[in-house]
Amino acid sequence: MARTLALVLAGATALSVTPAVAGPEPGGAAADMAVTYRVTAPYQQHADGVRAGYKPDQYCVFDRAGGTGALGYPHFNHAYDNSTDPAKPTALFYEDDGKGGKRLVGVEWLVHDRDQNLKTDDDRPSMFGVPFKGPNRGNFPGQPVHYALHLWLWKKNPKGRFTPYNPAVSCLPGTTRPQPRPLS
Repeated sequence: MARTLALVLAGATALSVTPAVAGPEPGGAAADMAVTYRVTAPYQQHADGVRAGYKPDQYCVFDRAGGTGALGYPHFNHAYDNSTDPAKPTALFYEDDGKGGKRLVGVEWLVHDRDQNLKTDDDRPSMFGVPFKGPNRGNFPGQPVHYALHLWLWKKNPKGRFTPYNPAVSCLPGTTRPQPRPLS
């Protein structure tokens, strides 16, 4: 009995010192990915993502530069800006489901660049063993220079799980942000 109790206590102690966010140890990336799957699973229902504080953008975002797919409709929760917690992505990405609704396809973390200098990257974060892309200019007025990591968690990206645009995601006609007209 004493030996069994000692084994149970040793196991409980080992569990209590396990880090909440797994680091570079073997299996850490897989454990973090499992956390992200678990936490974002309820957001498969679009309304649940919105209720959780993810504000929808009315426009679908596609790759204007390379034409290699889209992000879908971003939904940001800026309370999670600067998060590298697998349970707190800054953005959820949805696509049209073909039935008038939205389907969750991916997530993104966004971390502000410490010195706001596009030429330096000594503060580049990483998650899942993958460095964030950037530093990038802000995508809208007021958004700081930042790093971003996309994860195609709920829809396969043929170009890679962490590639920003997914060629398997498309924007329906009339759903993208209008381009400003050139000044004459």
